[in-house]
Amino acid sequence: MAKTPLPYWRLSTFYLFYFASLGALVPYWGLYLQSLGFDGRAIGELMAIIMVTKIIAPYIWSWIADHTGRGMMIIRLASVCALISFIGIFWALTFWWLALVMMLFSFFWNATLPQFEATTLNHLGKDTHKYSVIRLWGSLGFILSVAGLGQVLDQQSLAILPFVLLSIFLLISLSSFMVPDAQAQAHQSSHGSMLEVVKQPVVIALLSVCFLAQLSHGPYYTFYSIYLKDHHYSSGSIGALWALGVLAEIVVFFLMVRLMPRFGARHLLISALLLTSLRWLLIGHFVDNAGIIIAAQLLHAASFGLYHAVAIELIHQLFKGRYQGRGQALYSSVSFGAGGALGSYMSGLFWDQLGATMVFNLAAVAALLGAFISWRYIVLDKN
Repeated sequence: MAKTPLPYWRLSTFYLFYFASLGALVPYWGLYLQSLGFDGRAIGELMAIIMVTKIIAPYIWSWIADHTGRGMMIIRLASVCALISFIGIFWALTFWWLALVMMLFSFFWNATLPQFEATTLNHLGKDTHKYSVIRLWGSLGFILSVAGLGQVLDQQSLAILPFVLLSIFLLISLSSFMVPDAQAQAHQSSHGSMLEVVKQPVVIALLSVCFLAQLSHGPYYTFYSIYLKDHHYSSGSIGALWALGVLAEIVVFFLMVRLMPRFGARHLLISALLLTSLRWLLIGHFVDNAGIIIAAQLLHAASFGLYHAVAIELIHQLFKGRYQGRGQALYSSVSFGAGGALGSYMSGLFWDQLGATMVFNLAAVAALLGAFISWRYIVLDKN
């Protein structure tokens, strides 16, 4: 049977628009909430809601997808529901209404990416090492969104942000209808149930590392733009710094085809977490030094690019066959969901009390702990 051609551009287009939405939401939503008069604790709580739904939503939707074999149908449904839910943001701007809308919207929005990751890997078949050259279009979408919006917000009010996001969510929904389903790859596995896979020590260690990695990103995703704004960086400069970090991430995605076979997943993961810890220390202690802040942003190549590419590959190795979708969902739930939610909440809780420097110091400690667990407990046949 002839091999089905890889729908490269259709996969890449979805990543482009999905991460463009992240480029508008993550750097600027905190600033938008601040413009509405919310304090640090309220901002942390509202941002944490987006992460909390990521704990449950991806696994629920991926379980349905795995049992129906209709992964793209689930992605399309979730994308459209997220679009409709977000319209509620225009109804009222009270804390509890925003919390309700963000919870409902993110329940659907967070369901799409893990299942789409599984779809992409299934389309790639045995060529999973080529994942990064598709995923880099997501990084490009983030750059275009965050840099372009930063320039716009130097001239326009933050009140336009919800309209920008709504437009991008519409594009995500439309692009989801372009991508065909992929047949899950057949794998021989000695594991009879999902629970038996998760109970493996190496899986527990990996999920713990992923949790700590994203916990350490809590202050960055929630307060980095506010932090820079408080130190007199313009919106254009803030957008450029976010874009620079993701540009560095793209370079790593290009290099992963060579880095993974040469150094192995375990060593790359340890390196990524050590560099992540260094990044938070630089941001926390040298915010007024533009040169050091630029260097810290270049370390996004490690703290997200290197880390994420390795984590996706390890999850794909450890969760085989019919467990691939749920494996990716569990990775998303534990790391970006539980880790991200707790990181956002705790950074909001301590931001005004302890100050930015101490909060970033604690983030550095979390990343260091992740590096230790990787070194001590993640042992694979192929390291």
